[in-house]
Amino acid sequence: MLIKSPPRHSLTEAQTTPESAYVSRRTVIKGLCAGIGGLLLARNAHALDLFGADKTEAAVRKPLTFSPHKPPPDLILTPEAKVTNYNNFYEFGTGKTDPAENSQSLKLEPWTLRVEGEVEKPATVDVWKLMQESGLEERIYRMRCVEAWSMVIPWVGFELGKFLKRFAPTSRAKYVAFETLYDPQQMPGQRNRYVGGGVDYPYVEGLRMDEAMHPLTILSVGLYGKTLPPQNGAPIRLVVPWKYGFKGIKSIVKIKLVERMPPTSWNKLAPQEYGFYANVNPAVDHPRWSQASERFIGPGGLFAAKRQKTLPFNGYADAVADLYTGMNLKKFY
Repeated sequence: MLIKSPPRHSLTEAQTTPESAYVSRRTVIKGLCAGIGGLLLARNAHALDLFGADKTEAAVRKPLTFSPHKPPPDLILTPEAKVTNYNNFYEFGTGKTDPAENSQSLKLEPWTLRVEGEVEKPATVDVWKLMQESGLEERIYRMRCVEAWSMVIPWVGFELGKFLKRFAPTSRAKYVAFETLYDPQQMPGQRNRYVGGGVDYPYVEGLRMDEAMHPLTILSVGLYGKTLPPQNGAPIRLVVPWKYGFKGIKSIVKIKLVERMPPTSWNKLAPQEYGFYANVNPAVDHPRWSQASERFIGPGGLFAAKRQKTLPFNGYADAVADLYTGMNLKKFY
């Protein structure tokens, strides 16, 4: 599988990292000190297992064959062990380490993805075959969580817009609705509302059609050169780098093109806190904390998380701001 170099606008504005350090992190990092200091969030203030082994070893991850491109000189990658051990995936628990601890038995094969709704060619596709057939690319993106922490992650995937064109969307398709696997036997958070944070499952998300068709929006099937681990949304998830991370729905089983704005899980649970758009906007605070700055989770130990300013649209304003011309982004948060 060939992974193309990403567009330049997807690879800008952070600090420098040597290529040797980047390449060394492409393998599973064992025993890495993955501590993060001072991540005092309004909810889920859980610490990493500072000296534990990488929990992703319990899951079988497949290498994705490609020629890695030289990373941009202005981004620091978050170490793989932190990306895979500090997660929000409430289907497996609300603690940051719960997903890595509770998801390793998730059955990933076979896995199908249904595309339906306002399309001329509805179909069900085999996700593992899709990985073989798609022209995969590596996209190094910032990821900004609504909880005011951030990472830089080398995703592997393909453009959502190109994928959707295969199914011939009709003129009535104005939005794209996504749905996560619903399997309470495998996902303890779906069996117990306390464990699952009170979310009404299955988890659902949505994008406006032009957002979905934007070339920055991808369906990811891997990170750090290997298939996704369960806690990061295996085998296929959404990545929209200018939006808060909760828009990045994981373990997707259905995509439906619709005429009206679809419901989204966090907006249903707390509409005063989580809007449909969820664009990263440092000028619009969460009702319980500021969004003006963030803690970047990069290399280093317990006290290494660095406070930095939050960028409008997470640093991708030059590519996506025109999607929202004339909109009141404080009203449509």
